[in-house]
Amino acid sequence: MDLYQTALNIATVAHKEQIRKHNGSPYVVHPIMVARYLEQAGFKEEVVAAGLVHDVLEDTDFSEADLREALGSEVVEMVLAVSEDKNLVWEERKEKYVESVLSASESVWALSVADKIHNAQDFIEHYAISGPAGWQVFNRGKDKKIWFERLLLSQLQLVWQHPLLDQYAALVDELEKLSD
Repeated sequence: MDLYQTALNIATVAHKEQIRKHNGSPYVVHPIMVARYLEQAGFKEEVVAAGLVHDVLEDTDFSEADLREALGSEVVEMVLAVSEDKNLVWEERKEKYVESVLSASESVWALSVADKIHNAQDFIEHYAISGPAGWQVFNRGKDKKIWFERLLLSQLQLVWQHPLLDQYAALVDELEKLSD
């Protein structure tokens, strides 16, 4: 079985009972879309596979050892770089996330941005239905959500130029314009 298929199988099984909190859709659609963006942007198979499993360690009980055995260290290291420590206070967790992403490779930058692109697109669609009440899906509300997106975006813009980053910037601008 190739790397993509293995990663897709893991994501499907690991996220099988999960749904997106704002619209109730099957969670696995999210990593599939992240992988799609990475593939369309021309990233190599390992990065696309990381896109498929980017939330597995953070949000499921799938073990790092099993993920490493199935997909290899390169994929796991990318996933670890975008996995948040949920034991930290939200603001600290987000700052650590940005530090982790920035200290990694272009592959991790792309993985992070593809994740944020899909999250933003998904939320904008949700907002079109729910209106300002949609911001309630974020525990810290719109201001903190935009703070985090701007922090990540501004730091990545210092070190990277890529169409994915341009797309992310446009989406952050769009999010910021939505009323709360």
